[in-house]
Amino acid sequence: VRVGDPHRQRRCTKELKGDSMKKIPTIFLRDFAGTIGAPGRMVTREPDPACGWVFAGEGVATRKYDGTCVLVRDDTHYKRYEVKKGGTPPAGFEPANDVDPETGKQQGWVLIGSGPEDKWHREALGDSLWGNGTFELIGPKVQGNPEKTASHQFVPHSEAQVYPDFPRDFDGIKAALTGMDVEGVVFHHPDGRMAKIKKKDFGLPRCAI
Repeated sequence: VRVGDPHRQRRCTKELKGDSMKKIPTIFLRDFAGTIGAPGRMVTREPDPACGWVFAGEGVATRKYDGTCVLVRDDTHYKRYEVKKGGTPPAGFEPANDVDPETGKQQGWVLIGSGPEDKWHREALGDSLWGNGTFELIGPKVQGNPEKTASHQFVPHSEAQVYPDFPRDFDGIKAALTGMDVEGVVFHHPDGRMAKIKKKDFGLPRCAI
C-alpha cells in the first residue's frame, strides 16, 4: 500500500533499525507455571536477562499506547500479525521473531491491504505520506478504544510521552503503573533496543485506581 502526495506530508523521521522489526521483550520473565494466575499471563519478579540494561538505568521510559502496531518502511505499510500455535502464516508474512517456545506463537508483519479487515488502517493512513518508523493505530474500532480517541489515527512511537524518572524495580514499576491510565510503558535504549511492561502483566486494570 502506497498512499499520499509528497507535497502533503506528515512524517515520523525516525530511521528504522533492525530491532524495530522484532517483537519487544517484556522486562520480567513470565509465570508459565501458572503459580500466580493463568499460565503465561502474569510476570514474576525475575528480570529478563535480555533486558538488563533497563534495570541498570539505561534508556528512557515512554508511554505504551493501547492499539495495534504498524510499520512503515520505504513508503510501504505493514500491520502486526500473529500466527497462532500450529497455524500457517499468510502469503507475504515477514517474521519478526522466532516461534515462541512457550506459547507456540510467532509475531510478524503483513501488508495492509484493500480488504474490510484493514478498513481502519486505511482510514488512519488517509492521504498523508508517512516516513519510515513504527506507529500505533488507535481509534474507536481498535481494542475497544481505550485511548478514547474520536477517530482512527497513527501515533508515532518516536513521539510517545516520556517518563524521565520512571522506576526500574518490580515494586516501583507496579506502584507507578497502578496510578496511571495507560496500557504500560516501553523502554528505549539509545542503540535501538526496546523493552516493555504492561499493567496487565501485574494483573492491574487499565484504568487508574
